Amino acid sequence: MKKILIISILLFSLLFSVVPTYAATQKPDRQWQDETVYSLMVDRFNDGDTQNDSDVNTQDPLAYAGGDLQGIIDKLDYLKDMGFTAIRLTSIFDNTAGGYHGYWVNDFYKIDEHFGSLKTFMKLVKEAHERELKVMIDFVTNNVSAEHPWVNDPEKQSWFHKQQDITDLNNQQEMETGWVNDLPDLNQDNPEVESYLIEAAKWWINNTGIDGYSLPEVNHVPVSFWSDFSKAVKDEKENFFLVGVGSQTNDGTWEKYEAAGIDSVYDYSYSNKLREVFATTDKSFESLEGNHDKFQQPELTATFFDNENTVRFTSDIVEQKMFPGSRWRTALAYLYSTPGIPMVFYGSEIALNGEEAPDNHRLMNFRTEKELIDYITKLGELRNQLPSLTRGTMEMLYDKDGMVVYKRSFQDETSIIAINNTSKSQNITLTKEDIETGKELRGLLKDDLVRSKDDKYEIIIDRDEAEYYVLANKSGLNLTLIGSLVVVYILVMVFLILIKKRSRKNGEV
Repeated sequence: MKKILIISILLFSLLFSVVPTYAATQKPDRQWQDETVYSLMVDRFNDGDTQNDSDVNTQDPLAYAGGDLQGIIDKLDYLKDMGFTAIRLTSIFDNTAGGYHGYWVNDFYKIDEHFGSLKTFMKLVKEAHERELKVMIDFVTNNVSAEHPWVNDPEKQSWFHKQQDITDLNNQQEMETGWVNDLPDLNQDNPEVESYLIEAAKWWINNTGIDGYSLPEVNHVPVSFWSDFSKAVKDEKENFFLVGVGSQTNDGTWEKYEAAGIDSVYDYSYSNKLREVFATTDKSFESLEGNHDKFQQPELTATFFDNENTVRFTSDIVEQKMFPGSRWRTALAYLYSTPGIPMVFYGSEIALNGEEAPDNHRLMNFRTEKELIDYITKLGELRNQLPSLTRGTMEMLYDKDGMVVYKRSFQDETSIIAINNTSKSQNITLTKEDIETGKELRGLLKDDLVRSKDDKYEIIIDRDEAEYYVLANKSGLNLTLIGSLVVVYILVMVFLILIKKRSRKNGEV
């Protein structure tokens, strides 16, 4: 029996040792450009504590749906398993009644009662960090709720701009002083307002250990405020991250916010181009090229298809009479492999649909088809494994009517990304001008293998498919592998003979 056990262990060890793997380049210490962010609306994600379900009505899109901080804690493994490395939460601050979205702030130092307690939030951050997930939260600076105590305080009238609508979206002064959605607009030029907001921001960092802020309506607040704000909060914690979530208007002037210390912004003009290209097929990728050149650090730009301020990308797909699953797969394959930090809005993994708010804030459904979830999981695994996808140079090799091939290179690692966003299969030839020859391209998404032949690589991609290749030495005839397989075969035979002899011996007794 002891011999059989030893042989079994040897057999299984050899079986696993002959499985070929790809050894990725050693990834440097994680930086924000390496992250993949899951952006969620707290109230619409997951209900983990029914005791705080006051005013909940899931049939009313403007009412609370029950999502809370405990619900996020319960799903941290779900997010980690999909390959996400950071989460972004919409505002968790105490809101006036009906503020399920978190933007009607009543108290900058208190958690909204519908979401849980400060203790629960601290637990969320702790458990996220144990899973190596970073945590960002929205910090609202542009306005407060109409019911905030400051609004009717005679001593704080200078804390607000006079009520006025924004009539000219290209007038930056109007953008900064006008009231958005009739919400009292804070006057950040007032030193007391600036001091209050900065001290509150520092308080949350020091008391909860969060890793970053997302800043709603960043382009409605003076750049001078952001210069002071960014310096102050970054002094509190090393590598603290700031991402601006502007309104969709007045887009294209983000450079000044970057110069003021905002690390990243949601670039809506780029997002609109992404949606146009991927909502249907046979569209050139030309409009997507060079969009990040306006940023000093394009690798930190927040890249996204939709968020809490837009209609769902699935809505665009349905409008084009396309299948959401296929469109989302090719779209995310591109997002995960190009410069920038993917910001994936909750529900994208199930192709959640929705028009203008609040329809785009539908409740998350965890009982659904897993095909797209599995695909995102694989994309996340490869993005975390291959530094060329987050750190590498970007070179377009082929772009025609929806078929695109590009190269990402970092140190000694080269990745070739092929995405077929057309209505038919495509055959693309890469030459020595495109990539080093005499090697092979190993597909990591679909397990494709393309060997160099006559100094060329012939890549065949089915419609609605993508492949992430890595350049590697040709595997060729692997004598070690063949020898190992022979040994395994012999051990199997010996194992079976011993089993047979032992059975006969037991039969004789």
